[in-house]
Amino acid sequence: MSTHAKRERLLLADLLEAAGPEAPTLCAGWTCRDLAAHVVVRERRPDAAGGLLLNVLKARLDKAMEEYTAKPYEELIQLIRTGPPRMSVYALKQIDEAANAVEFYVHAEDVRRAQPDWSPRELDPVFSDALWSRLEKLARLTGRRSPVGLVLRRPDGRTVVAHRGAPVVTVTGEPGELTLFCFGRQASASVALDGEKEAVAKLTVAELGL
Repeated sequence: MSTHAKRERLLLADLLEAAGPEAPTLCAGWTCRDLAAHVVVRERRPDAAGGLLLNVLKARLDKAMEEYTAKPYEELIQLIRTGPPRMSVYALKQIDEAANAVEFYVHAEDVRRAQPDWSPRELDPVFSDALWSRLEKLARLTGRRSPVGLVLRRPDGRTVVAHRGAPVVTVTGEPGELTLFCFGRQASASVALDGEKEAVAKLTVAELGL
């Protein structure tokens, strides 16, 4: 059975291919070539990918990114499609699903929503619920730098507290949109924000995400 991560991986590869290497993305300063290199380095260079979280490995990450962005764009796309090496932890279905379903969904939207002619994508209910389940677990982590109290709410009323504090801003939207909001794509997420005007303004420019 195809997993959400596998489906989003193939969609991301298709979107990157269609957009072209120099097309913009929602990742500040990154073209599609940069984003493709990031995805490949993350899966195939664990010695360097740690630089995403640890400053001590930042130089190694930068060098790996430089090496992979220099590769032919078509090669990067194919490496994304074929997935991680057999011995990689990401080759394990459970880890791939846990680590990559959200990662690839967000990056697919990074490509889609940076294009002038993008249109909303309707997610199937099962995938929406899967994104919500992950968001419930990650909310406190992605919202830890919020300057205000942050509550996430689905249209059906289900909520999760991403950050405790006052004043509180409640962000309402579908799970996919809430995911984008919490991963730092506030300006591109289709959500409704309810709270004091100043608190909302602070939240929309806050550095959310992992």
